[in-house]
Amino acid sequence: MGFERSNRLKELPPYLFQELDRLKVEVQSRGIDVIDLGVGDPDLPTPSHIVEALREAVKDPSTHRYPSYSGMNDFRDCVARWYEKRFGVQLNPSKEVITLIGSKEGIAHIHLAFVNPGDVVLVPSPAYPVYHSGTVLAGGKSYFMPLKAENNFLPDLDSIPPSVASQAKMMFINYPNNPTGATAEGDFFEKVVAFAKKYEIIVCHDAAYSEMSFDGYRPMSFLEIKGAKDVGIEFHSLSKTYNMTGWRIGFAVGHSEVIGGLGQVKSNIDSGAFNAIQRAAIVALEGDQSCVKEMQYIYQERRDVLVEGLKSVGLNPYVPKATFYVWCPVPEGTTSTGFAMTLLREAGIVTTPGNGFGEPGEGYIRMALTVSKERVAEAVERIRRLFRN
Repeated sequence: MGFERSNRLKELPPYLFQELDRLKVEVQSRGIDVIDLGVGDPDLPTPSHIVEALREAVKDPSTHRYPSYSGMNDFRDCVARWYEKRFGVQLNPSKEVITLIGSKEGIAHIHLAFVNPGDVVLVPSPAYPVYHSGTVLAGGKSYFMPLKAENNFLPDLDSIPPSVASQAKMMFINYPNNPTGATAEGDFFEKVVAFAKKYEIIVCHDAAYSEMSFDGYRPMSFLEIKGAKDVGIEFHSLSKTYNMTGWRIGFAVGHSEVIGGLGQVKSNIDSGAFNAIQRAAIVALEGDQSCVKEMQYIYQERRDVLVEGLKSVGLNPYVPKATFYVWCPVPEGTTSTGFAMTLLREAGIVTTPGNGFGEPGEGYIRMALTVSKERVAEAVERIRRLFRN
């Protein structure tokens, strides 16, 4: 017996990374040694002091019970302290902070709190696919804001028609940016705040990569801008900063009513994060941060090897100041998918076609720095051999 899926699921494109996994397995089945620069899943282990904190917390039976939907008070207090120390942003932990099972969960659910069927959501493109898929699942309509090289991969807010902006309920932005690696500064965020106030739009800033930066660069928080907390929230995650992707722990902070709406959705269809993990997350945020500096150094080394290697064959990658992604234009006369397939089939290298993140991503591939420096160097050598043939 077959069952027809809902129209909302039919509207969703195949989830990009599932398809990459399928193609990777297909190539590996032919005995090819594959270097995976596709999905952005850190290969570095979670720092040992965080692992030890979890081990101790799990031994405490009090952590085995149902957690609070909005998170432990101690963890939310910790997040507020971290935001003030890191960004100079003051937060009320009881009203302006919520614990998430990874930031993806919050990004997907926020639509359900504020978007009605037919409402417009302003979504960057190319972008993390969940901004759009969450819109579709809530019955909303995505208006795509193209991120172009000539505008430093920032959305051009002035190009959004007033008729569209007046219908928009929500806007997603993401800096440091996935997939382009672009960064944003205060002048851009000030424009976002003014735009959001003019059209009464909720701003959702995905700041998952704010601690993954290089060359001494320190990304800022959207909430540092005057008036930002009046219009929006910021999503954060421990996944990349502390190599905790599998732990599923993150948080959202900002406008109390928006945080409250997200919390209402969570309390109806989700659960809270495991308390033992929240205890370990407190140790991560408040403990020795040398592990973060070490992580930054390792990824910077890998970035430099990959960027120089790509330049040596005539490619012109953008050099990221943050994130662990390299966004690279494909050779003239090829397409994103075509070049990615060539790299996979002829060099055994998994990359992500830029158009998989949205139509404006055509003409690029994304390469994740999630293998060792030695494997990055091997990928570079394979690309050199490919270009010599």
